[in-house]
Amino acid sequence: MSTDLDIARLEAWLTDHLPGFEGPVTAEKFSGGQSNPTYRLETPAHVYVLRRKPFGALLKSAHAVEREFRVQRALWSTDVPVARMHVLCEDADVIGAPFYVMDEVPGRNFDAPTLPGLEAATRHAVIDEMNRVLAAIHDVDLRATGLSDYGPTGNYYRRQIDRWTTQYHATATEDLPQMTALMDWLDTHVPPDDGQRTLVHGDFRLDNLLFAPEGTDCVAVLDWELSTVGHPYADLAAVIMQWSMPATPEGRGLAGVDRAALGLWSDADFIARYCERRGLAPIGNFNFYLAFSYFRMAAILQGVRKRALEGNASDPERGLRMGEYVPEFANAGLAAAKDDQ
Repeated sequence: MSTDLDIARLEAWLTDHLPGFEGPVTAEKFSGGQSNPTYRLETPAHVYVLRRKPFGALLKSAHAVEREFRVQRALWSTDVPVARMHVLCEDADVIGAPFYVMDEVPGRNFDAPTLPGLEAATRHAVIDEMNRVLAAIHDVDLRATGLSDYGPTGNYYRRQIDRWTTQYHATATEDLPQMTALMDWLDTHVPPDDGQRTLVHGDFRLDNLLFAPEGTDCVAVLDWELSTVGHPYADLAAVIMQWSMPATPEGRGLAGVDRAALGLWSDADFIARYCERRGLAPIGNFNFYLAFSYFRMAAILQGVRKRALEGNASDPERGLRMGEYVPEFANAGLAAAKDDQ
């Protein structure tokens, strides 16, 4: 089977470093992802999944497979469902980029939040499970899991705005006045630190969850590349932000959808149930968190667009399509900012 992996070098390394590994191994690349290329590795006795950094020059701190490996290994014994981690290879000379290997987790992945093909009651249960898992991530005991130092202390939004502003400028391919205006607004509206410091997934949405082949239990949270220790409302607002997007394969949102008829949750119900699960008071100033989420997604998609133009994206064609949404996310962020006035 043809892939962009050096199978011979990979097999030799796994034989030396992965207990119980026995080749031969065949590899198949998963389609659709835009961050760290991911592969299904099949041997006569076991099935694994490999995630690696993209080949070529990368922005500093981007595509951190090392952090993905660390956080998932730390979460294995918690209420947050993750795959079992096996080995991390930080030597780029083996296959051309650092990578890690984990167990394959059989399950269903729902790319569209409309959850086509499911009954209304099942859709409701899937979103409830999504809500439960998000609350579980934010309730992780950082000290017990050894993740206290997984992110800096201080104001999470201040450092995130600074980081993604820098990343955006490093990958910008055109002048977008609305993105500049959004960054300026966020820069002057950072809320004071309220003391909440939790594990943050960084890209929490339905298509980054695996559900049981039968039933509605979540069996694995995927794609921890952007995870850190920070403020939990960033993840919560990211869910609401994603749902506001068009109900298209690229938008992956619920704009214009009759949610009640489909058994899907309203934004307000999802936020209220999350607060109930975590014992929190109603959230004030939520539009700041929403504007921040639009900004960060715009910056992420601009990076995807840049990599696609340079030929380094995991799926260049889809990367270019996703990059077309950068102005839309910037505009939506500005609209949220104006609603906050």
